[in-house]
Amino acid sequence: MLTTRAELDPHLDNTARTWLDHALATAADPATPAWETHFATAGRHCGPHHADAVRTLLLTTARPDPPTLTRLYHHGTAAERRALLLALPHLDHLTPPTAALPLVEDALRTNDTRLIAAALTPYAAQHLAPHTWRHAILKCLFTGVPTDAIAGLAQRAHGDRELARMLHDYAAERTAAGRDTLPDLNRLLTLTGQPPEEPRCASSTPTST
Repeated sequence: MLTTRAELDPHLDNTARTWLDHALATAADPATPAWETHFATAGRHCGPHHADAVRTLLLTTARPDPPTLTRLYHHGTAAERRALLLALPHLDHLTPPTAALPLVEDALRTNDTRLIAAALTPYAAQHLAPHTWRHAILKCLFTGVPTDAIAGLAQRAHGDRELARMLHDYAAERTAAGRDTLPDLNRLLTLTGQPPEEPRCASSTPTST
């Protein structure tokens, strides 16, 4: 995702750049809440492919407090929620820094794969509690979200024996149900330092002579 105005400008036409100038000027004035409307309409004015980047710029300019951020999330469309989640690593003004964790946790409770993937940014890698983070990993496996989308995966998974236990249990459940083991599951087990177990072969009955 483009994260600076200099990166974004070459991808916008003159009309979109003029609109963005006005939207960012509005966001820079804390006494003017109209920037929230611009946040909602970013895709319409700058195109859906650039809406995430535009919304990130608006958020980093407006520096909303946690209640405003929460309102934007809960009143927003799925696309607006996704953009807000993706912007969290860039919102270094939040006090306390964990103030947006309830929004991440809400996204992880959904079955919307776009929100689940967007929730697992470096912000989540830094602030999610171990128990919640482990269940987020399993949620990705359940819903088919590629584990490549998980920020900080290798660092947090390394040496996590509880995560390895949960993954082994999940692998055993799939095997018992006659289902293949997912490639991502084997990769995750390897990252924990507890590699996948070799399938057990049924013992043969000795032949009497």
